[in-house]
Amino acid sequence: MWALVINPVSGQGKGARIGTHVAGYLNSRGINYEIIIGRNGIDQADLLQRFLDRNPDCSGVIAVGGDGLLHLVLQKITPAQVPLALIPAGTGNDFVRTLGWSPDDLDAILEAVLSKGPSSVDLGLVDGEWFGAVLSTGFDAIVNERANAMSWPKGPNRYNVAIAIELPRFAPRHYEIVLEDRTISTQAMLIAVANGRSYGGGMLVCPQSDIADGYFDVMVLHPVSKLEFIKVFPRVFKGTHITHPAVEIVRSKSVKITANAVAYADGERVGQLPISAQCMPGALMTWVP
Repeated sequence: MWALVINPVSGQGKGARIGTHVAGYLNSRGINYEIIIGRNGIDQADLLQRFLDRNPDCSGVIAVGGDGLLHLVLQKITPAQVPLALIPAGTGNDFVRTLGWSPDDLDAILEAVLSKGPSSVDLGLVDGEWFGAVLSTGFDAIVNERANAMSWPKGPNRYNVAIAIELPRFAPRHYEIVLEDRTISTQAMLIAVANGRSYGGGMLVCPQSDIADGYFDVMVLHPVSKLEFIKVFPRVFKGTHITHPAVEIVRSKSVKITANAVAYADGERVGQLPISAQCMPGALMTWVP
């Protein structure tokens, strides 16, 4: 028995359409599954937990949605060591990209799920909360706070509007970053603790990050002028920002960050710093190309 967890409103309704396609795909191959759709995130998490309690030997979870649904599902399946297949239907789909799939590889992912076994990849664990791609604090977390409070516009443009609102008033903050072999005390504009390579819909914040090496890549953006930030920011979509002198990337199995700031993981609010995170090798079973 499989669990088919669908977020119908992800990707501005793409989740419902792709979820219907996935159900049809499973039906055509005689796969036994149960659909899980909640009234909200809390309800969906409860329904998934009940399914896992009833089906301790379930084959796995197929989640149709974006990184928000990934974050919700990880909290339930990781302790139970249940395999996960994530079918991209969100606006970002960064975890799917990190695994090596294209957001258009729907049937290829399903075919892999039904034809071969899963592989083990790392996850991050921040103060008891699992995350797959990137934990971040600084400017992008402030933008997330603003975007989440906005009802307009919808979709990715809301993030762009939030950037335009927050950048003029933004100032770097002081951070204490404790790694396993050193402590970095610095002013910074942004800190990204990367298990995966990208966040924010394809921003390659740590393009050399390996999801199966047991380490975080920790990117620190030291202070630059607003004009320089605007010039450098677009380079993150190709990962070429890492050559800028204000960008520092270090590797560590653990990280503790202290500052007067908030943190987000996989686009979900973790809360106020300080936070402590560990890279957990092989914590998730999933399918890769």
